[in-house]
Amino acid sequence: MSERITAIVTVADDGGSSGRLREEFDILPPGDLRMAIAALCEDTSWGHQWAAVLQHRLGGTGELSGHALGNLLLMSLWELADDPVRALDVAGRLLNIRGRVLPMSSVPLDIEASMSGVDPTAPDSEVTVRGQSAVAGSDGRVLGVRLLPEDPPATKEAVEAITLADWVILGPGSWFTSVMPHLLVPDLRQAIEQTPARKILTLNVGLHDDETEGFSASQHVEVMSAHAPDLKFDYVIADPKVIRAEEDVLRGVCSDLGAKLVISSVSKINTVGQHDTLRLAAAYRDVMSSAPQPDLWEV
Repeated sequence: MSERITAIVTVADDGGSSGRLREEFDILPPGDLRMAIAALCEDTSWGHQWAAVLQHRLGGTGELSGHALGNLLLMSLWELADDPVRALDVAGRLLNIRGRVLPMSSVPLDIEASMSGVDPTAPDSEVTVRGQSAVAGSDGRVLGVRLLPEDPPATKEAVEAITLADWVILGPGSWFTSVMPHLLVPDLRQAIEQTPARKILTLNVGLHDDETEGFSASQHVEVMSAHAPDLKFDYVIADPKVIRAEEDVLRGVCSDLGAKLVISSVSKINTVGQHDTLRLAAAYRDVMSSAPQPDLWEV
């Protein structure tokens, strides 16, 4: 595995342990950042032990019940360092992670979505739903999303990482609340659009979660393009089971983005809607190793 991975993580979570800590202490929601750190822990007994520690949730019925230990660790580091990026780097060194984890913004964000079908008595009416957990759990169709505050500041380290990257990968993940928010931070979207890095869009292997019920694979790509019309990709990775009925349509949509559609079996064999990490890593490896090398003499 490359040790030059940078995970840029959304900071709009408002549910569970993260939501409680965010509301009480006015901090970035630590949950998604914690999970990224755990995922990058080194592949040794030390790394696996620390990943388990980070993910451990406290039991009981008291005030700490349900909190992930890693969330409390990050909150403590933020209070000591008074700098979320520096504190995350400290946590990374403590756990000897292979890479770096950065928040996409230095301020907590809220997701607000326009949705239809939320009210069963008026399925065509449009309503506004606020909060990541509310959007993800609403029975309705997401029409569009935005961030509050509007035009939030991007973390400068995240912009720098995108600018200097060789490859930028978007997805997989909850489409409207985990993947697309990166494109709703203006400086981050501009960095993704303008970076010389090659770009990969990874489609989910389960397209019918609460956020995107009824969306086809091509509609996932189209809605992203609608929110960032200047964004182009080099490759789109899709599992054959997901696109079997619309391969030609999806290929055309990808072509409009300047992207080549790569069809690769990246889902778990016996589990519906989940990526197989080794298969997905192999797909990335194959794409990156087969991509034409840039002309070193080109200015």
